[in-house]
Amino acid sequence: MPIKASELILNPDGSVYHLNLRPEHISNTIITVGDPDRVEHVTKHFDSIEVKIRKREFHTQTGRYKGKRISVISTGIGTDNIDIVFNELDALVNIDLDKRVLKKELTSLDIIRIGTSGSIQKEIPIDSFLASKYAVGFDSLLHFYKSSHVQHEAISKAISEHTNWFKSKSEPYVVKSSDALFNKMNSSIVYSGFTATNVGFYGPQGRVLRLPVQDAALNDKLASFNYNGLTITNLEMETAGIYGLAALLNHNAISMNAIIANRATGEFSENPKKSVNNLIIYTLDKLVL
Repeated sequence: MPIKASELILNPDGSVYHLNLRPEHISNTIITVGDPDRVEHVTKHFDSIEVKIRKREFHTQTGRYKGKRISVISTGIGTDNIDIVFNELDALVNIDLDKRVLKKELTSLDIIRIGTSGSIQKEIPIDSFLASKYAVGFDSLLHFYKSSHVQHEAISKAISEHTNWFKSKSEPYVVKSSDALFNKMNSSIVYSGFTATNVGFYGPQGRVLRLPVQDAALNDKLASFNYNGLTITNLEMETAGIYGLAALLNHNAISMNAIIANRATGEFSENPKKSVNNLIIYTLDKLVL
């Protein structure tokens, strides 16, 4: 049965609703960034660019880096936007948009997030690189899908118990990166991380300006968590949603983080743009090996 127009919304030109893309516009290797302006910080290193499309916060460019076709897409901030981007990317490769039916042969995308993050462990310094092997989501995105089979529920439960998790907050969920992409991106200069994905930048990450937070000790609790040697390393706002939807849709995903702040020491990078650019070049070169 065809997917209803109200569920899979297409623009008059046949492109998917939010991203404004058609299947020919994207590669099977996709880099996601939060900031729309960061797309060009990636593609400035490309040999050529064939596609430039922008709608709302979703800015897409596709081109070639050392002969490899790569798409770069900005997601905006937060797992709510990840829900839009990942479902529409999957529709582009796995749904016949003309007939509105699933394709018989499904495609798995390689999706690499390049973003900034703050460490909560003293030993992970600013301006370092971190690849998220696991992520814990403090948002509710994955709970809207049948997702227990991709969650590591024993770890989630341990986090809830260790932090005395406030019952009115969304129940944490833990998901894992693609082993293949993690191994491809890993090296001696990359920290292996367990990333906490938060629903906001201020209160949810323990920042206090004028508003008191419900649990002022939460970051310390997260930093002291240890599950069979697995410790939570850093905070950001997209990775858990990326890993959860990628796993459900059978795509491969890895989150590469430029550590521009250390919350444990109170330090912030003197040149965060340089750190991000260094991570961009590192990631691009790893993709073409």
